[in-house]
Formats: sequence, structure tokens, C-alpha cells
Amino acid sequence: MSLANLRPSWIDRLSDEDKSFLKRFVLASGSLKAVAEEYGISYPTVRLRLDRLIEKVKVFDEDQIVSEFERQLRAQHIDGKIDHATMKLLLEAHRAEQSRLMREFMPDDLLGTFVPGRV
Repeated sequence: MSLANLRPSWIDRLSDEDKSFLKRFVLASGSLKAVAEEYGISYPTVRLRLDRLIEKVKVFDEDQIVSEFERQLRAQHIDGKIDHATMKLLLEAHRAEQSRLMREFMPDDLLGTFVPGRV
């Protein structure tokens, strides 16, 4: 069994609210206008919601992001719950902590193969 099979799928990581929106979108045959009418909100608001959901799916499905912390942090940024500067600051602190822990607990001969995450 590969590690990829142990990782939750992108759809499993979505909130119930995101899954409900996705279901309504599919049932409306992808009509943003119909979704806007059903929710009682404007078309641009639905478009923004869909764009954010698309970005979340990309983050949740990204194989290069190995840290669950980073994945959730990026999702919070996509939802507009944290700004870009805060996300970047927290990611840098998290990666520094990961690197420190790797140096502390990993034998020196294995450290050469460690590849830290990306920003």
C-alpha cells in the first residue's frame, strides 16, 4: 500500500458547507445563475465561492504539499480567514521548526536526503 492511499482525498478534506455547495452546483448543471438564485445571493458572489473552492481542491489534491498544517493553512488563506502575509509568516515558522526537528532527531547521514517544503 502506498502512502498516497493513506492520505485523505481532496473531497474528504472539504468542509460540509463546501460539499453542500458542490452538490448544489452539480445539481444545477453547473449554472452559476441557478445556484445564485437558490442561495439568494448575487452571481459574482457565487463565482467567488466557486473560485475559492477550485483553489481549495487544488491545495488538497497537491502531492507536493506533505504537511497537513500547510494544507490547512493554505485552505484558511483561500477562504479569506487569514491574509497572505500571515500565511507566509506561519509557513516560514512551521518549516523552520520542521527543519530544526529534522536536524535534532535525524542522523547526519540521512539529512542530505531531506527536502523541505516549498513556499
